[in-house]
Amino acid sequence: MAENLLQLRGGDKAYGSKVLFDGASFSINADEHVGVIGPNGAGKTTLFKVLAGFEELDQGELTRSRALRLGYLTQHEDWDLARSVEDYLEEDSVAPIWELKQEGLKLGLEEEHYSRPIGSFSGGYRMRIRLLKLLAQQPNFLLLDEPTNYLDLETVLVLERFLRQYEGAFLLISHDREFLKRTCDQTLEVEGGDIQKYPGDIEDYFRYKAELREQLAAQAMSLDRKRKAIQEFVARFGASASKASQAQSRLKTLAKMETIELAPLPVTSTIAIPSPERNPKLLLRMNHVQLGYGDKPVLRGLDLQIPGGDHVAVVGLNGAGKSTFLKAVVGALQPQSGTVDLGFDVRFAYFAQHVTESLDLGSTVYDSLMAAAPKSATPQQILNLAGSLLFSGDDVRKRISVLSGGERTRVALGRVLLSGATCLVLDEPTNHLDFQTVEALTVALRKFEGSLVFVSHDRSFVKRVARKILEIRDGGAWL
Repeated sequence: MAENLLQLRGGDKAYGSKVLFDGASFSINADEHVGVIGPNGAGKTTLFKVLAGFEELDQGELTRSRALRLGYLTQHEDWDLARSVEDYLEEDSVAPIWELKQEGLKLGLEEEHYSRPIGSFSGGYRMRIRLLKLLAQQPNFLLLDEPTNYLDLETVLVLERFLRQYEGAFLLISHDREFLKRTCDQTLEVEGGDIQKYPGDIEDYFRYKAELREQLAAQAMSLDRKRKAIQEFVARFGASASKASQAQSRLKTLAKMETIELAPLPVTSTIAIPSPERNPKLLLRMNHVQLGYGDKPVLRGLDLQIPGGDHVAVVGLNGAGKSTFLKAVVGALQPQSGTVDLGFDVRFAYFAQHVTESLDLGSTVYDSLMAAAPKSATPQQILNLAGSLLFSGDDVRKRISVLSGGERTRVALGRVLLSGATCLVLDEPTNHLDFQTVEALTVALRKFEGSLVFVSHDRSFVKRVARKILEIRDGGAWL
């Protein structure tokens, strides 16, 4: 039997009136690969901070094995971008640098990368560096908080292979259903103040939840029919002397009958994206375009045309120039040479990788959405969109500063979706979103009548939303 690495018993955790955990209990053994799921704001990241020792429980007991060597990959890293990769990796490392470089080859890191400053890398390569830093501690238990964010498809596959072969245990937070299915053999649900561990992968979990609800619904219907029959008997014979004792007996039976509490279904939102007033026949045309920064070119010889109404997925390796291409599409980056011609009355709304960092932290959810909406938008339209992004009731009065990463992403997405633009340009829009919101966004974008240009590492999302693929590789782009 595998050794128990940690155990949580009777864990309580709250922030003010918001209860995250209420008497939560679970344990993790040395060989378990566990996917962690739950709605945004349910407490998944807080749970990781508690397990890693960065936050304390309000009540309860957390027992760690003496053999536990924990490695924690957070969503964000506060690092010195001017520092070289090698210097960053060597600090507090248990493994020698030559051994790390061997591991780095599996993540696509070459010898030339180690002398460069961290700030010179794209978000995906920074994630690879952080993963390698984690391995430098030689942990036997990993906490991975959304590790696929900003990774290209090739690196996601590399990470999948690494996790499948990893001999230690890990807890993995992800919204990527396919990634979870390929890497995890158990599922930990964090929702409604409770933490439940289920055997089997994510698909087994969803099947189990569906079957459980069907069973509870059948029991509830059966009990409801019995209640109605008893109530009808009492109503019919309650005043009859000969039937009075039977009626009283059945009333007592009714009072003792079990009540089946049906947990509410997971919130399923419907995102309504306003259709543009008109859809230009031409979105844009690039003529012999070269893109880059300073005197360094990134993409050359771009000759392509995108008709209005197309849904184009931009794919390629990290650092190939996908984000650079999107910046040129929206005019945030001017060509070093060549021209970019837009169709008549093309208007863009741009969701950048780090767009949440530009949100006004002192603003409320409602005010932030209203500020991005056209003047013609009504308060009810703002509330409808907020509701579709799972901000209901008093949630719209929350300030941005108190929201989780996923909640801030939903606000930033809402600002883009409300814009009424003829073309939505989205850079990794599904990062930090939960299953329900990713599904709602997928359905909404498939129906969107305007143009769409997007980058995503989520294979299912790309397959369902894109109508065309534009590949960025070897300094060029092919549609």
